[in-house]
Amino acid sequence: MKKEEREEPRGLEPEEAEEDVEKLDDDDDDDDEVESFDGPWYRFPPMRNALISGALLLVGWLVERFTDAPGYVPIGVFVLAIAVGAYHWAKEGLEEFVEEREVGIEALMAFATVGAAILGEWFEAAFLAFLFAAAEATEEYTYARTRTAIRSLLDLAPETATRLLGGGREETVPARELEVGDLFLVRPGERVPTDGEIVRGASSLDESAVTGESVPVEKGEGGKVFAGTINATGSLEVRATTPFESNSLQKIIHLVEEAQGVKSRAQRWIDRFGNRYSPSVLVGALALLVVPPLLGGPFDTWAYRAVVLLVAAAPCALVMSTPVAIAAAIGRAGREGVLIKGGIHLENLAKVEVVAFDKTGTLTRGRPVVTDVVSRDGGGRGAVLRAAASVERLSEHPLARAIVDRAREEGVETAEARGFEALAGAGARAEVDGRTVHVGSPALFRDLGVSLGASPNGALGDEEVRRLQAEGKTVVLVGGEGGAEGLLALRDEPREEARRAVDELHRMGHGVVMLTGDNERTAKAIAGELGIEDVRADLKPEDKVEAVKELEREYGPAAMVGDGINDSPALATATVGMAMGTAGTDAAIEAADVALMGDEPGKAAYALKLARRSRGISVQNIVFSILILAVLIPGAVLGLIGIAFAVFAHEASELLAVANGLRAARRVA
Repeated sequence: MKKEEREEPRGLEPEEAEEDVEKLDDDDDDDDEVESFDGPWYRFPPMRNALISGALLLVGWLVERFTDAPGYVPIGVFVLAIAVGAYHWAKEGLEEFVEEREVGIEALMAFATVGAAILGEWFEAAFLAFLFAAAEATEEYTYARTRTAIRSLLDLAPETATRLLGGGREETVPARELEVGDLFLVRPGERVPTDGEIVRGASSLDESAVTGESVPVEKGEGGKVFAGTINATGSLEVRATTPFESNSLQKIIHLVEEAQGVKSRAQRWIDRFGNRYSPSVLVGALALLVVPPLLGGPFDTWAYRAVVLLVAAAPCALVMSTPVAIAAAIGRAGREGVLIKGGIHLENLAKVEVVAFDKTGTLTRGRPVVTDVVSRDGGGRGAVLRAAASVERLSEHPLARAIVDRAREEGVETAEARGFEALAGAGARAEVDGRTVHVGSPALFRDLGVSLGASPNGALGDEEVRRLQAEGKTVVLVGGEGGAEGLLALRDEPREEARRAVDELHRMGHGVVMLTGDNERTAKAIAGELGIEDVRADLKPEDKVEAVKELEREYGPAAMVGDGINDSPALATATVGMAMGTAGTDAAIEAADVALMGDEPGKAAYALKLARRSRGISVQNIVFSILILAVLIPGAVLGLIGIAFAVFAHEASELLAVANGLRAARRVA
């Protein structure tokens, strides 16, 4: 999606969202140099200039202190140090001042450098230019490394692919040349070059690069594969479904980089504060320069203090208090298969009090499986499964496919079925081994005149059926007009990791709720196994919207976790909408504020923990930055600190804020 078409971040005024988009577009050109840089830190242009400036500063200081050279020699070296060190940041400040009529931090530092030079404090002026250059270079390099960490995902996609031609022929081509519809071969141990669908073969694939899931996934014909994933065992023939330039890895990189430009409320507040604060600092410095001398104070003393104030009051650490933490957290999340679509959504995640989960496909696997096979006489499970699978292999119903899959897993061979007939809403029947076999609901067998309670051992009695149904299972009977020979119980089973995710959310202090369109009996059975007490069932899409609103009134900010398509109204209503299992699905990613690329509910808890840590780091930086200003500004006005100390304290605080912000990039336990 183009930036101009991006949905407005929820919670922002329209003009603010538009301002973010425009700023992001305006910054594209500025970011090109940083994004394209790939080399050692000392070759990074701003860092290289800072190192040269520092070397010249040292040379000038040594010449001034330990030689008898004329005074203009060390001054000339200091001037050169200033010119080299200030080249990048002074140019940026001048452009901002001239073109946008704004006084930024760079402009304050430029005025301070010029002021120190006018006062004859050449060493202090060069020291300021060097340290500010080093701090700015470190900041920019930090952002470059954050982007590089995400862009390194591209290295996971192989440069070449084995394209399959007619007649069993193969050719090796650049992966970029693969087009939608091309067939390509992925051998064991190779990486998938682009997104596609398996047309032949089965294998285990490591999808951690895209979905963040550490456990390999078994896939066969019809399964989706993603660029950069590793084929562990079998050979696969795959049909490309996505061009190389828009595959899953490219999508992750694009969304994460775009998200890092969408600001949080805290960032917006700091930006607005800075736009008013920096000009105020300049006015305050001018007042120190003019007013005290007019009242009889020594001009040199107050001019020096004015220069110190420009340095001491510059809000570098405050301005850097949140952007680094947010960019680092969003980048970390992207590498874990969690796409957070902007700072505003990361901020909202940290406020969430309750998490609502859709059931089908989110807490459960989204497909039924056979959980119980019971025969009439307590034995002969294989015969029951064979009869049922022989009939159902001709049906496309999800329950039928589950029965056939179970028979295949147990090695049960099916028989030929004749005269297959689907019984709408009840089941199916066909002739198997010369007799008519019915597979269907208990109601179907009652219509056939079969009394379930008449089973010799009670295994097929009404009580057993009710017990299985109370567990949220669908009961299917197998037999003929002479009676039921056995039953199968099927259910959409909970994901193995769902219970761990719910427990983790409870430990974090979040409320957990299930919102589902399924019937209440099934929903409560699943919820009971997962430890979810608040269950709201039989909900239509519009009912889920109302349920989310009610949760927000009851608990506070709510996150909704769903499949991103069927649950899109509820996702859009919640404070934070989280779409799960969205790898390769553009519509699902568009529907939510947070896209969980894999099918792991635990990623929701991961995103919440990451957001909490990011917010904590940002608050630490803001408090620290304000305390630094509270100490330096009075010290500058009262003449208690000099230019060198102010520069050192100012740049050290900025670097500490950056270093602390980078902690958000660490893996969350």
